[in-house]
Amino acid sequence: MTDDAPELRASDADRERVAEVLRDALAEGRLDMTEFEERLDATYKARTYGELAPITRDLPVGAAPAAPAAPRVSMTKEPERAGGWAGRITGAEPSSTWAVAVMSGFQRKGRWTVPGRFNSFAFWGGGEIDLREADFSAGEVVLNCVAIMGGMQVIVPPGVEVIVRGIGIMGGFDHREEGVPGDPGAPRVVVTGFAFWGGVGVERKVTRAERQRLKEERRQEKLERRAARRELHSAVREEAMDAHRRMLDDHRDMLREHREDRRERRDLRREDRDRRRRGED
Repeated sequence: MTDDAPELRASDADRERVAEVLRDALAEGRLDMTEFEERLDATYKARTYGELAPITRDLPVGAAPAAPAAPRVSMTKEPERAGGWAGRITGAEPSSTWAVAVMSGFQRKGRWTVPGRFNSFAFWGGGEIDLREADFSAGEVVLNCVAIMGGMQVIVPPGVEVIVRGIGIMGGFDHREEGVPGDPGAPRVVVTGFAFWGGVGVERKVTRAERQRLKEERRQEKLERRAARRELHSAVREEAMDAHRRMLDDHRDMLREHREDRRERRDLRREDRDRRRRGED
């Protein structure tokens, strides 16, 4: 979606797809370093499809050197994925197969297709590989991470099985997420590579949308508990007030009976005096 809707806002995943084409073009010699840096800077500054489309208009998409003029990078929004893991293991072409950070950083996040093997390298820099919203080209993917005096962070969604096989020298790989069984049909992520004076972290997080949904659920549960407590307190208060009213009614009845009893005794004494007086007369 470019020419027909150039004003639509582009996402981080859209910018990453364009950046990957630029990296491939640099590796193939289609762009020199100055052109690459200028276009990459324009890519990350782009806000709409209309700004992204011209950046790769003269570049082929794909690795075949002899390919004729290939189409531009498609900015068409993909349809919503099917529910469950089956809809995310697509077997499609990966949108990115490698990443490099030299005294800088990189990110692979948002909606992107993870290849069967993703190679990444960080030297005096860092990287983030976020799989929470990604599709997978295969049921098992290998993330090969090499960190030299740098670091990388791998973020996986709940339900994914993680296996860590990396080697660390004066550095290390995070094994905390290993041993957690995956959901049926979920992909398996193998984290491998080498870390020297650096580290590769692995953590499990829900997506921002899921976190917001859980937050909303907790808020709703809190409101329901608060309403239940108010209802309970109201019921207890009403019961206490009823008991107090009954006690007051009983007390008033007792006072009324006591007054009536005193009145009857007083009347009897008066009648007795009257009889005695009539007898004396």
